[in-house]
Amino acid sequence: MSFYQRYLEYKDFDLYGFFSSITDQDIHRVLSKEKLDERDFLTLLSPQAGKHLEAMAQRAHRLTVQHFGKVIFLYTPIYLGDYCVNRCVYCSFNVDNKFSRKKLSPEELEKEARAIAETELKHVLILTGESRHHTPVAYIRDCVRILKKHFSSISIEVYPLETEEYRELMEEGVDGLTIYQEVYNEEIYDEVHISGPKKNYQYRLDAPERGCEAGMRSVNIGALLGLDDWRREAFLTGIHGAYLQDKYLDVEVGLSLPRIRPHLGSYQPKSPVADRDLVQIMMALRLFLPRAAIAISTREQSYLRDHLLPLGVTKMSAGVSTSVGGHTDDDKGSSQFDISDQRSVYEMKRMLKEKGYQPVFKDWDRI
Repeated sequence: MSFYQRYLEYKDFDLYGFFSSITDQDIHRVLSKEKLDERDFLTLLSPQAGKHLEAMAQRAHRLTVQHFGKVIFLYTPIYLGDYCVNRCVYCSFNVDNKFSRKKLSPEELEKEARAIAETELKHVLILTGESRHHTPVAYIRDCVRILKKHFSSISIEVYPLETEEYRELMEEGVDGLTIYQEVYNEEIYDEVHISGPKKNYQYRLDAPERGCEAGMRSVNIGALLGLDDWRREAFLTGIHGAYLQDKYLDVEVGLSLPRIRPHLGSYQPKSPVADRDLVQIMMALRLFLPRAAIAISTREQSYLRDHLLPLGVTKMSAGVSTSVGGHTDDDKGSSQFDISDQRSVYEMKRMLKEKGYQPVFKDWDRI
C-alpha cells in the first residue's frame, strides 16, 4: 500500500463543510483527549480552533517537554550543487533561470566541512538540485565519504531515489532523509511543476516510504506552505506523518513547516500563510503526533523562531547558507531562496540557553 491510497480518501473531502459544524465545545472535547484521531486533528486546524490558540499552546508545550525535554537539536545545510533539470515555478534552481551553476569539488567540500565543524555542529543536511548527470548518486556517495570524517550524522535532501540507492548511501554513512512533497493537491502539483522528473507526483509521494524501507533512522516530510490552502496541506502532512509512524515503528518521523520565501523568479504564493496560521499548524501537529520531531528553518524570522520554541519545535537550523559553497566561498552564486534568520551557530546557542533550552549538537553515534 502507498500513501497515495490514503490521499485519495481525502482528495475530495468537503473540508469547509466539516469546519462549518465545529463548535467551541468540540474544541474543548478534543483538547481533553489523550490521543487524537484524524477528525480531531482536522478539528484543531479549523477556523473555530483559531480562537483557542492559548489552550492549544499550553497542551502543545506540555507534550513537547514530556516527549523531548527542553532541548533543541541544531543542524545546518550544505548545498553540494545547484544544477537542476526541473521547471518548478517557486524555486531559484529552475532550469530556465539564468545564473552560473556549480557543484562542489572534493577539495571545496572538505573546506566547507572544516568550516562548519569548527562551529561544533555534528549534524549536516546535504542538498542538491535534481540532475542525475551533474550530481549522480555516485557523486553524493563520494561527498558523504568526505563529510563522515567530520560529522556524526548526515542527512540528505536530494531528488527522489530508489530504495536500493537509499541503501547505497546509508552504507556510506547517511542516516536521515528529508523530502518534501511540496504540495499534496495533485492538480496544483501538476501546475507548479512544469516539466522534469519532479512532475511525477506519485514517485515523489512514495519517496519517504522508500527511505523507510531502506532503513533510514529518520525521515522528515512537509509541504511548502503557500502553494494551496494551508489547512488542507497541513492536514495531509499530518496524515502522511501518522501513516509513516504507524507503518515504520523504528523510524523517527519528522515534520517541517516551510513557507515560500523570495527566490529567483516571479512566482508569488496563491495561499499566503500568516504567522498566526503557522502557529496553529504547529500546535495541531504536535497534539496529533506528540512523538514527531518538528523543525523550523531559517526561512522564518528570528523573533518568530524564538517565540515558536515552546510550542512544539525540536529541531532548528543555524549558521545557514542556501548557496553552493556558501559557508566558505565568496563567489557563492544564486541561493535557492532567501533566508530570514541569519544568526550564527554561536548566536543560536546563546539564545537557546538564555531561554532555558539545551542546544544539542550530537544525539547518537554510528556503530
